[in-house]
Amino acid sequence: MGDLKQQRARPLMLSKRACVFYLERVRVMLKDDRIVYLTDSQQPVEQFFNIPEKNTAFLLLGKGSSVTDAAVRRLAESNVMLGFCGSGGSPLFGALDLTFMTPQSEYRPTEYMQAWMRAWLDEPTRIVMAKVLLLNRIDLTCKVWSGNLELLQRHIQIDEKMIKNFQLSIESAQNTTELLAAEARWAKQLYAKLAQGFGIEFKREEGKQADESMADIANGYLDHGNYIAYGYAAVALHGLGISFALPVLHGKTRRGALVFDVADLVKDAYVMPLAFACAKANDKQKEFRMALIESCQSNDVLDYLFGFIVELCNKIR
Repeated sequence: MGDLKQQRARPLMLSKRACVFYLERVRVMLKDDRIVYLTDSQQPVEQFFNIPEKNTAFLLLGKGSSVTDAAVRRLAESNVMLGFCGSGGSPLFGALDLTFMTPQSEYRPTEYMQAWMRAWLDEPTRIVMAKVLLLNRIDLTCKVWSGNLELLQRHIQIDEKMIKNFQLSIESAQNTTELLAAEARWAKQLYAKLAQGFGIEFKREEGKQADESMADIANGYLDHGNYIAYGYAAVALHGLGISFALPVLHGKTRRGALVFDVADLVKDAYVMPLAFACAKANDKQKEFRMALIESCQSNDVLDYLFGFIVELCNKIR
């Protein structure tokens, strides 16, 4: 019996995976047929911590981290996305597909990529896809905010006029420039509502990386949370075999831009409110990250993203 080769557990479906990791100053390796990481604890006895790769969606490695080739092979076998990033999870440094190192399996589905490609090459259809994405973004944001107890207690809500104006702007838009302008107005209004409700004098400054004020902390949490959202989007797109280089709205000159498009579906709903709440509560970055991952898991964000993309592909075939 001892000579029998141990059977490896099958990975969970990508849309059902619970674990997301951000690690820094660690060495990730394969040890005793398990993915583990070693921390630099300066102790005489080394301590290894297990990463359950079969139930992991993506892994972010921060400053001072390394990973062995054997560990990368095993992560790829389990279809785990791997990204290298700066301190605190952002910025995310470019890898094979700009946003993440993707497991190079040849057995992902092709039907969704083919449907997306046909639609993407037709500009009117691409505009329709962008509109569907934005309209779903409104629906999810309104649904999640209306059930967020902290926002309700602070009387933060999205009024009907704001929703209607954004919907009309989307429906009347003739090109992506007009859609992006409408999206920018929507985001600015959401920031204003959150800033007013949480009593923070706020201006959105991406990548500022400062903590001198509550607004700086909120900006940092928004940056960090957005990269977690990019991770979920990358997992869904890669799992369905769709190239990151086929955006419908953002950055047509950036080959990872579809990740940004898909991540926007959930950023307004989950990242924005929590960034302001954690900044107001003076929570640490680790507390914000854990709360966001827990919120995404309890609200089945991966399931939602997979379902949205599959449904959209079925509509445009």
